[in-house]
Amino acid sequence: RVLFRSMMLRIPIEMQPLAYEMESAVVVEWLVELGAQVIKGDPLVVVETEKAQVEMEALDTGVLVEVVSVPGDEVPVGEPIGYLEQDG
Repeated sequence: RVLFRSMMLRIPIEMQPLAYEMESAVVVEWLVELGAQVIKGDPLVVVETEKAQVEMEALDTGVLVEVVSVPGDEVPVGEPIGYLEQDG
């Protein structure tokens, strides 16, 4: 007998290129708590580029399950700063 078990899909939250030729940004503040539901388009984290502080929006919907980068961390574009989980 096989029991149905939903699979959780783990999605990386990557540092987005928020400015032309941006190579990295510094995490300033997370705007959501671990375990919180995030909807695509929600403000997720504040990051600082060379020119400004910018709110980075969620590109996916899910639950914030892990924060990899904390305030003060400089993160290259494309590197994960956290992870969402979705029902798969």
